Amino acid sequence: MSLPRIAVDAMGGDEGVRVMVEGAALARRRHDKFQFLLVGDETRIKAALDTHPGMAGASEILHCTDVVGGDELPSRALRRAKTTSMGLAVNAVKQGDAGAAVSGGNTGALMAMSKLALRTMPGLDRPALAALLPTLTDDDVVMLDLGANRECDARNLIQFAIMGAAYSRIVTGRERPRTRLLNIGTEETKGTEDIQAAAEALRAATGLAMDFEGYVEADKINRGECDVVVCDGFSGNIALKAIEGAARFVTDLLRNAFTSSLRSKIGFLVSRPATDLLRHHLDPNNHNGAVFLGLNGVVVKSHGSANAKGVANAVEVAARLLEDDITNRIKRDLGEIEAAGVTAK
Repeated sequence: MSLPRIAVDAMGGDEGVRVMVEGAALARRRHDKFQFLLVGDETRIKAALDTHPGMAGASEILHCTDVVGGDELPSRALRRAKTTSMGLAVNAVKQGDAGAAVSGGNTGALMAMSKLALRTMPGLDRPALAALLPTLTDDDVVMLDLGANRECDARNLIQFAIMGAAYSRIVTGRERPRTRLLNIGTEETKGTEDIQAAAEALRAATGLAMDFEGYVEADKINRGECDVVVCDGFSGNIALKAIEGAARFVTDLLRNAFTSSLRSKIGFLVSRPATDLLRHHLDPNNHNGAVFLGLNGVVVKSHGSANAKGVANAVEVAARLLEDDITNRIKRDLGEIEAAGVTAK
């Protein structure tokens, strides 16, 4: 795979340089064509590169010591976009010095910087934050918006459906991803006026590269019954954190159960292959890498607490989106809205 290089905000994330460089190195071991622009403190990055000799020839360092704080207000971080590792990584995409940017830093700041530098695609009202979530099937489900937009009208939801379906076609290979709107019930009369209006427009549309299948409730998101789940950012963020919390609850519950007695410990040894599979499936690092869809460039948000495996997955998400030209794919698909006459009443 020959791709434009990926700018990595080496200072972002809970553990910063060590994990970000280690994750990039792991991604390169899997795909030896990857090239990187590592943005951050040069001394620390070089020290981290010493433990990954194969990375030296594949990486350029852009020195920067200024870091966006995890709880820093996006408005304040935006004023320092030209001096921080996060801002410089995003700017590298704008300037054409990198094809995509990956950061584990402050989500709000990353979105603000990305929108300012890369701008929203023509014909699109707002970008959205999308992520892949595990399901009971072999394919992940694309969910958006996960926090970029607290309030969304019907037009926003329709556009999110178009972008989510484009992303899903890349990751699942389905020509017509099964797309649903998150709602409090599956009946047509359920939900807000905006959700109902978006559903009505998508049901009536012809020619869109998706199969719109109505509504999905939150407890069915991970069942594998649809490929794209569309919602406003407020509801999506709550649903995502509830899912993540439930996954941690299950793994902690199993850990406590299997260590409660000698018999339980023996039972754990017998069932270990199954529990290892469960742990792998629930590990957020295996699904790390949320994407800001709808911008004129690729920006991937890695979870702040991601380990090296998680960072590597985020890098691979960025590479895959570059390879499949997600930006132009969405631009083409947005044109289908007008061609199909999709309007929200």
